[in-house]
Amino acid sequence: MIRVVLVDDQELVRSGLRALAERDGDIEIVAEGATGREGLERTRAHRPDVVLMDIRMPEMDGLEATREIVGDSGLAAVRVVVLTTFDEDEHVFASIRAGAAGYLLKDIAPDELRRAIRIAAAGDALLSPQVTARVMRAAAGGGADPAPVSGLTPREREFLALVGRGLTNAEIAQRLFLSPATARTYVSRLLAKLQARDRAALIVLAYESGLVRPGE
Repeated sequence: MIRVVLVDDQELVRSGLRALAERDGDIEIVAEGATGREGLERTRAHRPDVVLMDIRMPEMDGLEATREIVGDSGLAAVRVVVLTTFDEDEHVFASIRAGAAGYLLKDIAPDELRRAIRIAAAGDALLSPQVTARVMRAAAGGGADPAPVSGLTPREREFLALVGRGLTNAEIAQRLFLSPATARTYVSRLLAKLQARDRAALIVLAYESGLVRPGE
């Protein structure tokens, strides 16, 4: 069972998301919050696998609540997925920079919502290649800076580019004719060498360094 805390200031939205998320029986909403502060408190109390976090809320917005959750060593296993109606690039980039594992719009299809929760809980790639190219455009807005990836081998750069395009470990392994275990090893090595918290941070680095460009 995947345990989820749902944070949104609109009760109707929370009710709808709860019904959609719990439909298949493997996801449980263990707590809800109507403000960022309530979301932070509920997360600390329940220690869920995933937090679905709105951005614009009273008392404390979703970005600040995300930063608090990510910065709490006791919540290291919690994955925050930002779920919002706002699709401007600056909101997406700010969410990822705050430590969010992914960013979804509220018009996402029900099946995709549940899939996103499962992917986040598993710690795998969250953004699809199509969505990645759109939502990470802000990461490349300031121009490419190859310095952060200068210490990577050509093979590691190839892996980082594929992660940046939103491919899962299994998809990378299939494309490069490797075993899934080898793909996981490469991704783990990238996380360590680049001091990245998760795959979302690797996606940002892939765009910032110019290994991936919007629309590819």
